[in-house]
Amino acid sequence: MGKNDMSITLATGASSGIGKATAARQKGNVKWKDVPTRTIDVGGVPFAYRELGPDSGVPVIFLHHLMAVLDDWDPRVIDGIAAERRVIAFDNRGVGASGGSVPPTIEEMGRDAIAFIRALALKQVDLLGFSLGGGVAQMIALQAPELVRRMVLAGTGPRGGGGIDEINRIAVIAYLKAALTLSDPRNFLFFPRTPEGKCAAKDYFSRLKERTKDRDKPISLQARRAQLKAIQTAGLSAPDDLSVITQPVFVANGDRDLMVDSSLSADMARRLPNAQLTIYPDSGHGGVFQHHRAFVPAVLDFLAD
Repeated sequence: MGKNDMSITLATGASSGIGKATAARQKGNVKWKDVPTRTIDVGGVPFAYRELGPDSGVPVIFLHHLMAVLDDWDPRVIDGIAAERRVIAFDNRGVGASGGSVPPTIEEMGRDAIAFIRALALKQVDLLGFSLGGGVAQMIALQAPELVRRMVLAGTGPRGGGGIDEINRIAVIAYLKAALTLSDPRNFLFFPRTPEGKCAAKDYFSRLKERTKDRDKPISLQARRAQLKAIQTAGLSAPDDLSVITQPVFVANGDRDLMVDSSLSADMARRLPNAQLTIYPDSGHGGVFQHHRAFVPAVLDFLAD
């Protein structure tokens, strides 16, 4: 894939469940629900992380969304990618079981992630960032490009993309609906309120409950506030020069994302000189979870390319 060569794919026919291609790749017996949580000292602060998959090749570092901890990763995505790649997911500073406080900017979150990667003595990594994690992944690539081989940016957009006021309004409405229905706000933020979307949401939350032991600590109030401030600051910031990110990038999103409009993902892909874009149909912010059957083999193919 050459410079300024952005390919766009409209995915079709994907739904829940691991498909044949992914199932054929399952080799190990250790699953995400059973992986122990470890800690590593990062500049005097304990960072919690979990890793699984083969102990070879360039590892894939997972960077998570707003208010998420380790247990919020979809096991089908983690297990599917770990079938072929070493996967490392972690709680950044101040998140879940990690120590310290969440910083108020995604630049600082990027610096903390870089420090974590270097504390593991990793020389080069692939990144998979979802939502806020996609913004942090971009900061890593901008601040330490030598560390990054390839990136997957899912349900995310560029800094300074606009629409931050609309995102806040949508989030407030979703949390009100969640409070009234005693449900998780991601029902309304991640999945369309269609029969297919509601079914995907039900399956997603069922999968998140598969891990019953050694679960992560919940997100703290300080972490929530700092992450929200970081997102708002990023939304109002000047756009980054993404042309300097020359690594191959796989951009993915749903076609009905309420939190990060699909047009923002497309704009980001256009500004990245070596990007490919896939838009999953009839899905929202959590499109890569709703369509994990298609997303996981696409990621494995992209990382193996």
